[in-house]
Amino acid sequence: MSKEEKIRNFNPNDVGNTNSGMYGLPFSQEECEIQIIPVPWDVTVSYKSGTAEAPYAVFDASFQVDLFDPFLKDAWKLGIFYDDVEESISFKSHTMRLKAQSYINKLSEGKAPDLKDLELINSECKKMNTWVGERCLTFLNQNKTVGLLGGDHSIPLGLMQALAEKEGEFGVLQIDAHADLRNTYQGFEFSHASIMFNALKIPQIKKLVQVGVRDYCEDEYKLITANTGRIFTYFDRDMKQEMYKGTSWSEMCDRIIHNLPEKVYLSFDIDGLDPKNCPHTGTPVAGGLETEQALFLIEKVKLSGKKIIAFDLNEIAPGPKGHDWDANVGARLLFRIANIVASSQGKNAQAI
Repeated sequence: MSKEEKIRNFNPNDVGNTNSGMYGLPFSQEECEIQIIPVPWDVTVSYKSGTAEAPYAVFDASFQVDLFDPFLKDAWKLGIFYDDVEESISFKSHTMRLKAQSYINKLSEGKAPDLKDLELINSECKKMNTWVGERCLTFLNQNKTVGLLGGDHSIPLGLMQALAEKEGEFGVLQIDAHADLRNTYQGFEFSHASIMFNALKIPQIKKLVQVGVRDYCEDEYKLITANTGRIFTYFDRDMKQEMYKGTSWSEMCDRIIHNLPEKVYLSFDIDGLDPKNCPHTGTPVAGGLETEQALFLIEKVKLSGKKIIAFDLNEIAPGPKGHDWDANVGARLLFRIANIVASSQGKNAQAI
């Protein structure tokens, strides 16, 4: 059956068929314009683990998502495919996490950690980034819309490196509670707390625009203030105070978007949201954005005519069994973000 025939025979108002693909969509991988690459990795998390389980939980929750999107009608026709989980990545994450936790515990207790473990962890994190970059390039070279589903926030470095090779110059729009600008953290070169520090080593990344940041150290603040032409940080406190004085969120979004170049990579750490939306995320921080605030910003990026070249959604951590609120929020965010990103790339579902 062709994709056109599948569309004609598919009722998007029905209950999601769990025997079909993600979101209950009936399409093969080749027929889907959007490719979601799951990366079950949370080796270097510094507070609570569990984000490695998110790709599985978000997939399961996806069948509860209604496919109607008033902003992009019929977007489901583009097709969203959930790539096969690379089980070796999941296994390595589990084994390296145990070593990392032991290493962190020794640091916290003032004991001498095993530096061989640190060397091994850094090496395996680098291999993970290489795998991500190669997997993403496979789909980027097919003109697919690529999104990463983490996992912790260390996962997108390989994708950003691949985009530098494929797209040339671009900017990063980061929604996050944290600045993630530490030069290593706890000794881990590829820590989730260092993702943007590492990203800035990529010369093709001309701008880093951070939104919702409310937890950062003095070194990170100094790096931000020393790089005012390249790093633009919209601290949660400052944004809220401006809005309390009468600045609208729409006006604030216009300012944010003004600092972005024509090509934009979206990096969405779910802890950028108010923790009531993601209570089990690894490093929750009071404050943050509402889901519609974040989506309004992303929609405005698309409406501005800028091209969102790829994205990641990370730091979702499923709660205890039977408490899948975080995965539910993550699945709904993923659906809407993926559709907006594809649309910004000129993919028109209504033309199918």
